[in-house]
Amino acid sequence: MEFLHDYSLAELKEKFSASGLPAFRAKQTYEWLTRYADFDEMSNLPAALRETLKNSFCARPLEIIKTLISRDGTRKYLYELADGNVIEGALMKQEYGNTVCVSTQVGCRMGCGFCASGIGGLVRNLTAGEILAQVLAVNKDLGGGADRKITNIVLMGSGEPLDNYDEVTKFLRLVSSPDGINISERNISLSTCGLVDKIYKFADEGFKANLSVSLHATTDEYRRTVMPIARKYSIAEIVKAVKYYFNKSGRRIIFEYTMLKDVNMSDDDCKRLRKLTAGYPSHVNLIMLNYVKEKDVKGCTVEEGEAFCKKLNEAGVSATIRKSKGADVGGACGQLRRKYAEGEL
Repeated sequence: MEFLHDYSLAELKEKFSASGLPAFRAKQTYEWLTRYADFDEMSNLPAALRETLKNSFCARPLEIIKTLISRDGTRKYLYELADGNVIEGALMKQEYGNTVCVSTQVGCRMGCGFCASGIGGLVRNLTAGEILAQVLAVNKDLGGGADRKITNIVLMGSGEPLDNYDEVTKFLRLVSSPDGINISERNISLSTCGLVDKIYKFADEGFKANLSVSLHATTDEYRRTVMPIARKYSIAEIVKAVKYYFNKSGRRIIFEYTMLKDVNMSDDDCKRLRKLTAGYPSHVNLIMLNYVKEKDVKGCTVEEGEAFCKKLNEAGVSATIRKSKGADVGGACGQLRRKYAEGEL
């Protein structure tokens, strides 16, 4: 069964037209889809049309099956897809608005050393409509309806976005369309572990989303031990690609850097980070490790993280420690899904 959320308004009009239906019905339907309504809720459509649509299409590609609320107000969501697979996401309430974190794949094949998303490997890619549905479902959960409660999106849930390039870029076009929920690409961040060829393609196709690169190391030697993708692309190749993206998009580059005591927080790491980030607008987002029992990788203390951040700032590196959100409800990607699969929720 097809997901109507996979279609733009123009594509939906073509589909309706091919079935002999007027274009205004497609527009009415699209407005309901943006509200994440099911067919029975589409009150201005004739009952016969709603029945026809119900027999051929799916109006809601996923359903929220579990919501956990953190002490800091962060909401962690478990979604069940139409095929029974389960993914997760999060809503982070900030001073500047509501940020929703979405998944782009069921599982992940990148196998990074301190991430729970890749445990079990990649099950399948999500469609553009399934990614969009996460945003719309949370917007509705917040009482959005016809109003937009979501202000920002981060593609930092389960999966490597650029490994699902076609569907993720279609999602960006759908979610930023004035016909739909209309969230500007400038309010969207895409996190990648560094698929260099796709970064160039992303730049050449004119996207303006904020690019965050999971770096986590300053040497290829260490990075290869925790991130298999480093065997294909060097740090130098990644930096060259993100500079190209900046020159095309004008968007500052963010480097995600998980701090690991006695591993990647030395004076030499500080010097190398300064060199890697020099000469173009960039920022280092320092991350306190969310412990994943299956990985058994140790992070650092808050004091050690603050000292490393201060050292970077003094060296001329723009760096801050990312505020931890939702740690008490399994804040790290993949943790909630695994707990659910293991019967712990």
